[in-house]
Amino acid sequence: MTRPARHPSPLPGSLAEVDPEVLATIHGEERRLRETIQLIPSENYPSQAVMEATGSVFTTKYAEGYPKRRYYQGCQWVDAVEELARKRACAVFGAEHANVQPHSGSTANMGAYLTSLTIGDTVMGMDLIAGGHLTHGSPVNFSAKLYRFVNYGVDPSTELIDYDNVRKVAHASRPKMIVVGATAYPRIFDWGIFREIADEVGALLLADIAHISGLIAGGAHPSPVPVADFCTTSTHKALRGPRGGMILCKSEWAERIDKAIMPGIQGGPLEHVIAAKAVMLHEAAQPAFHDYAHAIVSNAKVLAQSLLDEGLTLVTGGTDNHLMIIRLGDSGPTGKEVARAMERAGLVANANTVPGETRGAFQTSGVRVGTPAATTFGFGPDEFRTIGKLIAGIVRDPSNADVVKATAGAVRELCHAVEARREATHAHR
Repeated sequence: MTRPARHPSPLPGSLAEVDPEVLATIHGEERRLRETIQLIPSENYPSQAVMEATGSVFTTKYAEGYPKRRYYQGCQWVDAVEELARKRACAVFGAEHANVQPHSGSTANMGAYLTSLTIGDTVMGMDLIAGGHLTHGSPVNFSAKLYRFVNYGVDPSTELIDYDNVRKVAHASRPKMIVVGATAYPRIFDWGIFREIADEVGALLLADIAHISGLIAGGAHPSPVPVADFCTTSTHKALRGPRGGMILCKSEWAERIDKAIMPGIQGGPLEHVIAAKAVMLHEAAQPAFHDYAHAIVSNAKVLAQSLLDEGLTLVTGGTDNHLMIIRLGDSGPTGKEVARAMERAGLVANANTVPGETRGAFQTSGVRVGTPAATTFGFGPDEFRTIGKLIAGIVRDPSNADVVKATAGAVRELCHAVEARREATHAHR
């Protein structure tokens, strides 16, 4: 008989006993997550197993270095769990090497840059207004402070990536690296074309798959791993893992990537989070995760069609992945105003810029919505059609308190119904 695990800390007291104020905030967040619909595409519900690993005893251990090459003693078990995470990452994504120590997707990008670039090198990345990320060359970010970034964007009429323009910019600027990825692009990336363009100008190719790594792991989006020199990702989005990052690369870059992360930009790794990444990758290798990834995309298409049927305008006219951007126009309520009204109504999304943005990043002319978290919660096509109608009601009249109140009630009923259905399903297993 297996002896029940006992917490090894000599310090007594549960959270309820030690700090009821913090416990109250946790309970408040748990209620919020049960009674509102999470539509921010970069958020998700991790499993109980991931949460347990994140809160495990591994949080006690300093383990600077890598498995079998640590600067501290007592690392046999953190070595084992980190090696497990690395092997699972390579297996899930078909990668030659994985570094699971980055604290975030941004840190992963920094590691890839420091591995292969010299300060001042030219790098090409997606325009932030068109959907790129801070670390792809924002003037306020380290990326633009250390490197010379040039941008590619989208076609003004189709709002799709203009690959002819990408090629033109690349040939004109001759970048050392091309960065591909976005936080707000609702279509498929053609990794093959980007590889061709990179080869034409002698550039390295970095695929920032933070938003779509879960879709890639589940076979719902083409993978850049076979063609990119580096793939970077966060682990807490569609992958449903703990907050953190990861780098996948060709074996020729393995030693330099590892040195760039530690001792280059990080010290002791977060081994409790790495343990949770190992759990996440085990879950991502299961057939159920394949079904989940495809459900994210199919639910996104249903939600997009519902919004279109309600007369709303979407950037690019729809979606092929997990997110969509509602275009609000240059007059009337801003994205920030609509997102705040949606939150009061229990529909949690975020304001977002749109191609050709005229209002700036703080007010915006768009709202970004996505399906990963709500799909995890248990919402299906029927619920997403209803969610689209509820969103449209707020977008059309965000200052109407009666509409907001009625929508909030409808959202709570929808959440309670889905939770009850989920619990009934589990009870019959």
